[in-house]
Amino acid sequence: MSAGRPAPELPEPLSPILDAHTHLDACGATDAASTAAIVDRAASVGVGRVVTVADDLAAARWAVRAAHWDDRVFAAVALHPTRANALDDDAKAELERLADDPRVVAVGETGLDYYWPGKLEGCADIETQIEGFRWHIDLAKRIRKPLMIHNREADHDLLTVLLDEGPPDNVIFHCFSSDTNMALSCVAEGYVLSFSGTVSFKNAHELREAAKVVPDDQILVETDAPYLTPHPFRGAPNEPYCLPYTVRALAELRGQDPVELAKITTANARRVYRI
Repeated sequence: MSAGRPAPELPEPLSPILDAHTHLDACGATDAASTAAIVDRAASVGVGRVVTVADDLAAARWAVRAAHWDDRVFAAVALHPTRANALDDDAKAELERLADDPRVVAVGETGLDYYWPGKLEGCADIETQIEGFRWHIDLAKRIRKPLMIHNREADHDLLTVLLDEGPPDNVIFHCFSSDTNMALSCVAEGYVLSFSGTVSFKNAHELREAAKVVPDDQILVETDAPYLTPHPFRGAPNEPYCLPYTVRALAELRGQDPVELAKITTANARRVYRI
């Protein structure tokens, strides 16, 4: 994201759409009014509901508050894998309490990130990430809510840990970024793959091929805002209202009607998140 580029213009409305993964706090929401302003902007183009996702404890607390401020907002709570070294007993107790809130629809984002260790100061090492991932899997199973996964350069180990632990009923690979082989492996296990604006990037060849093999009943769409703004606005600030750009790009790639794909992904999100 670059502060130097203006925000994208409002797209042509496409309804209904549900943003399966966003970060309203990072988009600038701080209170009920600013949250409503972002969601109102999204609703004006057909994005009627959003799931705002936490990556640390402060964000988890905020996400739950936001979901209570506005009935169009739902929350997911967890510690991001790079922050797994903060998963002490107190953090676990608080996450369990937050995850049990009725406005929380998933445990996430959790998983494995093999890109940042050694590059980011304070980043959890791989062993700590795996331990934290196992704990989040167990939490999702105990409270019977979907598991929302962050995966960066960890395909094999991620699938291995899921197989070893036994996954919950619903597993969502947020911002799917792997190749066709990984997509087919996930599909075979019944996992749901969520695509962000990166699927519109013309140089994302392997990802774009992977998006073609996902069955209609295992696909979601998301912004991951304020990051990953879709083409042709790459590098500009992202918000949930930008999601129609991604849906149209994904529909073109898959040879589907955008209106139909919007309906499909929304129905899938409502089923998986039980909303």
